[in-house]
Amino acid sequence: MSQSFKVNVNKSFDFDISETDSSHLNSVKLSNNNYHVLHDDSSYKAEIITEDFYKKSFEVKINNNTYNININNELDVLIKEMGFEIGSSKIVNNIKAPMPGLILEINVEIGQEVKENDTLLILEAMKMENVLSSPRAGIIKSVSVEKGDAVDKNQLLIEFEA
Repeated sequence: MSQSFKVNVNKSFDFDISETDSSHLNSVKLSNNNYHVLHDDSSYKAEIITEDFYKKSFEVKINNNTYNININNELDVLIKEMGFEIGSSKIVNNIKAPMPGLILEINVEIGQEVKENDTLLILEAMKMENVLSSPRAGIIKSVSVEKGDAVDKNQLLIEFEA
């Protein structure tokens, strides 16, 4: 079974290339990052300028024209369609109460800059103190509760600036 690749050039052009197509490419390695390529009776000088194997992105110069190329296999495409791109992170813009309880302490105020894992507030639920920490670095946009407030599950507590 031949594997296929989705190739994007300069974030503008998309191509589907099969493993068979790539194996028919006539290229000769001249040095570490330099190649001579023959395609449809035309000669090309290719140089790999930068490469990032983890992101599968390359900057390639072909006959003095530079191209930014991203290559994805079928698994990469499926992961992206599911919303789980490698290297991306989901931005959390608000903190909601994970359970009903009582606000014992609020450690932040509007406009305050916080780092990931800083303590935002303490919520008492079922006679236990639950420390709610910041999931990311950011600036506090709003604090929707006060010390002593009773809160319901999923009630908005703190909002971050986007």
